[in-house]
Amino acid sequence: MKKPMIGVLPLYDSNKESYWMLPDYMNAIEETGGIPVMLPLTQNLEIIAALANAFDGFLFTGGHDLHPELYHERVEDTCGELCIERDRMEALLFQKVIELDKPAFGICRGLQLFNVMLGGSLYQDIPTQVHLSDPVNHKQSPPYTNLVHQVHIEQDNLLHDIVQTDMIQVNSYHHQGIKTLSDKLTAAAVAEDGLVESVVMPNQKFVLAVQWHPEYSYKVDDHSHRLFSAFVTACKPLSADNNVEEITA
Repeated sequence: MKKPMIGVLPLYDSNKESYWMLPDYMNAIEETGGIPVMLPLTQNLEIIAALANAFDGFLFTGGHDLHPELYHERVEDTCGELCIERDRMEALLFQKVIELDKPAFGICRGLQLFNVMLGGSLYQDIPTQVHLSDPVNHKQSPPYTNLVHQVHIEQDNLLHDIVQTDMIQVNSYHHQGIKTLSDKLTAAAVAEDGLVESVVMPNQKFVLAVQWHPEYSYKVDDHSHRLFSAFVTACKPLSADNNVEEITA
């Protein structure tokens, strides 16, 4: 079977005005059977439509904070570095991907983007805006291959079908998170402190996002590897008799 071509949203260095990429994103896709290609940042609607049609699936990567204006808030002092170029490109592309029902996998910022683009909102800074008696450390120190906290996997959703268990350990490196969940998304996993750690979009072929970073841990953690494998498999043309067991293989 032909390997699927997967568009990977680029990271951006504002000081150097350059695109860049963490090799773990690319390697995880390649090692699970896909061909990763880093996309440009553009707001040209014709180019975005061409990209959406040309690629078999899309990986929305981590990185900059989303601009709070996208969820109707002002920028707080604790909000991190923003990247308008990424916000605009990814918003336009995500809309087109949903229209075409192409597979989309979001990681960290990717999860936050999916939620905001579908009407949800974010905590701009979890440590200062979420006050819990027993908080989870959502921003670990390296190495990011270490798995530092548990998440509970809700049943009867795509994520549970993939990992085949009710609880997993994950790594964690983020300071923002979902405040109000979009009514177009379903929470697929929740951290011990109640924060949403994964979302799925019902009635789409494959729209899944996680707050953790499986690209760092896919070589040492079977659940992380399964996420990439399921995503890449979803990007392949599937016959009518394909089932979840093939997706999670």
